[in-house]
Amino acid sequence: MATSIKQCMRTVSFFSIFLSSLTAVEMDTSLFQAMEWRNIGPFRGGRSTAATGVVGNTSTYYFGATGGGVWKTDDAGISWRNISDGQFGVGSIGAITVSSSNPNVIYVGTGTACVRGVSSSHGDGVYKSVDSGETWSHLGLKETRQISKVIVHPNNPDLVYLAAQGTPWKGSKERGIYRSKDGGKTWDQVLFVDELASASDLSMDMTNPQILYAAFWHHQRLPWQVRSGGPNSGIYKSTDGGDTWDKLEKGLPKEMGKTSVAVSPVNPKRVWVLAESNKWGLYRSDDGGKSFSRLNKDRVLIARAWYYIHLFADPKDENTVYVLNAPVMKSTDGGKTFQNVRTPHGDNHDLWINPHDNQIMINANDGGANVSFNGGRTWSSQQNQPTAQFYRVITDNRFPYWVYGGQQDNSSVAIASRSRGGIDWKDWYSVAGCESAYLAFDPDNPVLVYGGCYQGLISELNVESGNSRSIMAYEYLGLGSDPIDQKYRFNWNAPIVASPQDPGVIYHAGNVVLKTEDRGESWKAISPDLTLNIKENLGKGGAPITNEAAGGEIYHTILYLEPSIHEKETIWAGSDDGLVHVTKNAGKTWDNVTPNSLQEGMVNAIDVSPHDPATAYIAFTRYKFADFKPYIYKTNNYGKSWKKIVRGIPDDAYVRVVREDPVKKGLLYSGTELGLFVSFNDGKEWQPFQLNLPIVPITDLTFRNNDLVASTLGRAFWILDDLSPLQSLSADFVKKEIHLFTPKKSLLISYGGRSDGSSAGKNPPSGVVFNYLLGAEGDSTSSLKLIIMSSVGDTVRSFTSKAGEPIQTRRGMQRSPGLGTKKGMNRFIWNVRVADLTKVPKLFTSGSPAGYKVGPGKYKAVMILEKKTSASTFEIAPDPRNDLTTRYDRQQNMLKEIYDATNKLYGSVNSLRSVRNQLQGITKNVKGMKNTEKLVEAGEAVIETLSEWEKSVVSLKLETFQDVVNFDSGLDADLKELMSKIDGSGPVVSEGSRDRFRDLMKEWDERKSEFDTIVSKHVDGFNELYREMNIPAVIVKKEKNSPN
Repeated sequence: MATSIKQCMRTVSFFSIFLSSLTAVEMDTSLFQAMEWRNIGPFRGGRSTAATGVVGNTSTYYFGATGGGVWKTDDAGISWRNISDGQFGVGSIGAITVSSSNPNVIYVGTGTACVRGVSSSHGDGVYKSVDSGETWSHLGLKETRQISKVIVHPNNPDLVYLAAQGTPWKGSKERGIYRSKDGGKTWDQVLFVDELASASDLSMDMTNPQILYAAFWHHQRLPWQVRSGGPNSGIYKSTDGGDTWDKLEKGLPKEMGKTSVAVSPVNPKRVWVLAESNKWGLYRSDDGGKSFSRLNKDRVLIARAWYYIHLFADPKDENTVYVLNAPVMKSTDGGKTFQNVRTPHGDNHDLWINPHDNQIMINANDGGANVSFNGGRTWSSQQNQPTAQFYRVITDNRFPYWVYGGQQDNSSVAIASRSRGGIDWKDWYSVAGCESAYLAFDPDNPVLVYGGCYQGLISELNVESGNSRSIMAYEYLGLGSDPIDQKYRFNWNAPIVASPQDPGVIYHAGNVVLKTEDRGESWKAISPDLTLNIKENLGKGGAPITNEAAGGEIYHTILYLEPSIHEKETIWAGSDDGLVHVTKNAGKTWDNVTPNSLQEGMVNAIDVSPHDPATAYIAFTRYKFADFKPYIYKTNNYGKSWKKIVRGIPDDAYVRVVREDPVKKGLLYSGTELGLFVSFNDGKEWQPFQLNLPIVPITDLTFRNNDLVASTLGRAFWILDDLSPLQSLSADFVKKEIHLFTPKKSLLISYGGRSDGSSAGKNPPSGVVFNYLLGAEGDSTSSLKLIIMSSVGDTVRSFTSKAGEPIQTRRGMQRSPGLGTKKGMNRFIWNVRVADLTKVPKLFTSGSPAGYKVGPGKYKAVMILEKKTSASTFEIAPDPRNDLTTRYDRQQNMLKEIYDATNKLYGSVNSLRSVRNQLQGITKNVKGMKNTEKLVEAGEAVIETLSEWEKSVVSLKLETFQDVVNFDSGLDADLKELMSKIDGSGPVVSEGSRDRFRDLMKEWDERKSEFDTIVSKHVDGFNELYREMNIPAVIVKKEKNSPN
């Protein structure tokens, strides 16, 4: 049922918040500074439209992700690292180039130029580095928004040109060609054609850098249409370094859309132009642009012109030219014919070819960046770039929980939140739907996964059998059709949601809400058209030259659907044209509850408060109308009235999602175009909450096990583990001298940690995480101490601000960490182990020196700072995948016996070495003296006896970990090995372990008895002789108890 514009925009009264409220106070960021995000991947590259190499260095390359910043490799693509985090104000990169005369100088233009309607972000101008990307400075030109090309003079790194495409959402005076003669300190706009004329490409004659060619594109995006083509598209040439320009027209189409231009570095008279037009194709000039002729009219060269039209001339062969589209195409006959060059991913956008060796190149595409050393026959991997773009995120309730989303330009993904050794390719799989997928399932049993795709495609996947089936409410091929002719209109990112009360009920939203209760066998429309439904906006998705009907331009659709977690029959719906509706009777009737002042735009997310069924928040954006301001609204009466709550969020940070904390009412999180923000007072005041999260668009947020999970548009998935410190914060915490937060329940699992997040997804910390606040730092915190006790008050472990002594292990020297003493929040991770084993100096031993893991139970932690204390209780629980009825008593008792025996063994060795050293010193001093022969003989006998005993319990031959295959490792190694096996095998101790335990304990009892005999008989006998000579006796040091 169509709804009139007037009726749709009529809403209940709207109340705006007084934004200059004096009661809002920003929380001191030091109070949560130790909290840390972790990137879980997947490490499968996302879109990149900019890449470059370095002249004279075949190992170093750079690429810019469309949302993930600038990345660098020093090993030709084997590994990549981000070099813009913390220094750029945005994550979207449009162009990047390195000076050929000074490779330390890099220029980056922000804002991807291949602008999609649903997954592109704006830039904030130009950045420059003079130290190969270590540090950056911002050079201005913020309002250019999207930059398509940057070129540096081959002999002067301070002379730089750029092509500004400008914001696609409206005309702007910032479009055109810019030049700087002073390294970016100042800029001149040297060519401006029209507010709708974007500079889509720029090419320099490297034999005469005064000659430049610029490609212009008459371009604008509307929410329902991409307009590509008009009177202001064309090719321009300058012969004086950009001071003046002439339009090149002879032989070119009179009316063009998007264009690209390339001049041959080998033959500067040869210029190619790729043009979208009714006379489309590749044009070439052999007289420096005076005239052109059409060489090739294959449509594949200009397909989906707004997204491609990329042209590159080979630096060594004037007859070789490349065109980038979905495939990479190469011509070796001047452009007459083309052959495909295989790349790791389709949808190609940039190509840098080494000017000294045309077999060396880097390509940027929708799967990342890849390097070739053989002209494109083989390429480096894209499976090492965590730059995926995700639209939404949802989690299941398994252990560990899995994170789901649709990755733009790839497949949908389900990925583990933690895994052994780091989260890599073994830990994720594709699920239902495609790149634009919403995903829905039963979180407790995610076997049947429902996923979407553009044009309303929806499928059910059985992840156990691998069987998939289409379950569209009305099967049709939407590609190429006009929305007005479609039975249902679906957004590119159409909502698919399972009922919170009954996961077998699935909702799919188009312009109406569809519902199935039988796995998609049948669907029922439970709403009228919930959009503005303006017929004029439902025509061609592209004009005036090329249509665009993949689905991204379908307008007047439902963009978000939120069934209430409190009330089964309450459902909220938000449209991409600015309407909000709610039903309280399962769709029988719908109320239009759009905030009164809301203009046309996208209701990108709705969040029903977990604390109150009448309270909801909406994240609203108008970026498709060139309005980048943030909009968040709140209602506490089912939409009868609304408040705008955005104070503290900057104007450029339009909001994509807002969520209320599931534990603390009024604690809000908002994901924006420029990162994450938090409000501690229900939206009265917002403040940045980036921590270590890079600046990247946040597309969605969800909670699982009190973790905050984020999807991003360029840096894959991120998790902030354990929100409890944030949930308990208040402003007066800043006055506290010491405060220990209650740790989250910790699980006894056999893996975690390890990966640093550079080549695989990062695991959560393994152990108990203690977050604590200190009111000061420096000398006043040097006495800081943490004591961990059992439920009966026994000390289990203690730590101070001083790190432990270094211990040689198989992985090198290791030491127990000390407590951090920064003012504000600190974090300390206890690995749930008792203290390290007693250290024996200069003894290389096989096996780990670590103590064993404690068992499940209740524990208490006390933090002491001088006379101030703060205490908290916490729980350690078994691995939930194990049989939870199994008791840990036997395992813990055996571990303690082995641990105590090993400590006594090492204590005996230390005592033995002290005795031996004294004996050696005495015998050396008295040897040759009158009447000392008997004493010397007794001393040497004791030394030999001690040395033989030492060799019976430890190996003195080990110098490296591989020596264990050459020599017996000793009784100590046997004890540690058994302790490690029992410790790592869970609560059930096998019969083989029990048998070995009895044998080793028996052997140790024998060795210990021998040592006691040596001390009581041989050493005491030597001391008796010694005393008869009136010389001080040998001191036998007592064994120390193991430190806590």
